[in-house]
Amino acid sequence: MARVLMTINSLAAGIIVARWLKAEGLGQLNVINVAVATVVQLSSAGLPSANTYFIAQDKSRYASVAMNSIIFALAAGGLLALGLAWLSTLRPDWFGFIPPRLISVAAISIPFQLITLVGLNIFLAVGRIERFNLLDLAGQTFILINAIVALVILNTGLWTLVSLNTGASVIFGVITASLVAVYGAKLKDRSKWRPDLKLFGRMIRYGIKFHISILAGALLFRADLFVVNFYRGTAEAGVYSVASQVAMMLMLLPGVIATLLFPRVAAKRDETGELTCVVTRHTVFIMLLVCLAAAPLGFVLPLLYGAKFKDVSIQLLILLPGVYLVGLESVMVQHFNAVGLPRAIPLFWVATLFVNVALVFGLVPPFGARGAALASTISYTLIFTLVAIYFRTSTRRRLYETFMLRGAELREFFKTRRLRVFSKRA
Repeated sequence: MARVLMTINSLAAGIIVARWLKAEGLGQLNVINVAVATVVQLSSAGLPSANTYFIAQDKSRYASVAMNSIIFALAAGGLLALGLAWLSTLRPDWFGFIPPRLISVAAISIPFQLITLVGLNIFLAVGRIERFNLLDLAGQTFILINAIVALVILNTGLWTLVSLNTGASVIFGVITASLVAVYGAKLKDRSKWRPDLKLFGRMIRYGIKFHISILAGALLFRADLFVVNFYRGTAEAGVYSVASQVAMMLMLLPGVIATLLFPRVAAKRDETGELTCVVTRHTVFIMLLVCLAAAPLGFVLPLLYGAKFKDVSIQLLILLPGVYLVGLESVMVQHFNAVGLPRAIPLFWVATLFVNVALVFGLVPPFGARGAALASTISYTLIFTLVAIYFRTSTRRRLYETFMLRGAELREFFKTRRLRVFSKRA
């Protein structure tokens, strides 16, 4: 339910920005958001996932892991925020017509977004899913509230909206750190509230391997928007940002499944991949339904965003096959993340990123945003294929065991859904 509300909030905020600031304004806002989000991922060093991994295995590490992560978030996030502000001043042409001062305002949020990110993964590790969802939902809700306040009520522009979003990020970073401390104070079996350099070294070694995959994935999912903006302008970037945003929203469901699967596999240390296979089989079926439903709904988007967004439907259709496959990959790869993350997984992501960069720079200049969508789908297909083959060879699980939902599981799936419907009516 929380993820559904987040999706609605994000779509509604995008529609408001598109209606008030047009495609150019939406393009500028999304380029800023993508730049900040990419830097947040860059500065994380894989520690959010390391938090989940180390705390899920031993909850007595809670306080040390939390202290290590928050101190690192402030230091690394602050330095990279300064770096982004400096880069926007040094090379303003990289950001199109976006004022450097506006990017500098957005950059202030980076260390606080990073604190929120590491904090959410800490709550995930200790099984506080409701707190994880509540904080995530609250952050997305304020994006919608800020859009309404800045554009509808105050009738101002991008500067006010970005400033409000930055302020909300600062507040949520402080709240998240406080909640992490409050929860830790209630634990009986925990380490002292002080940095643990030895543990930090282990976290970094694990996190860096994970970070390579995360960073490559962040660039794979987001960097094409910069290329579209550079070659085709903010208007076309604004249209493509909507198609990309919807694609990312469709990935939320497998992302949630993967998020919940990771600590469970890490705690069980399941080398056989049995649990991952069961979850992947169900994801295959659910994502098929989601993507089939998204295809016709994509043609409603121009009615919501405006006439200038008419090409968004075609761009989304091009993205859908890749969205389906990378959604399956995001679940299947949790097996490797939870058993120590072999080097092959980061290498797969790096190789896919190189292919994607070549495709994007080859296809965007002549074909624009449609070329970017095609490059993404080809790249998503490649990373899915590499991980699926590696999963097959590592676990000795046959393909039908991983991807084909069994008859009994399918009957149980529909039976469960019917029971939920009837219980709600009652």
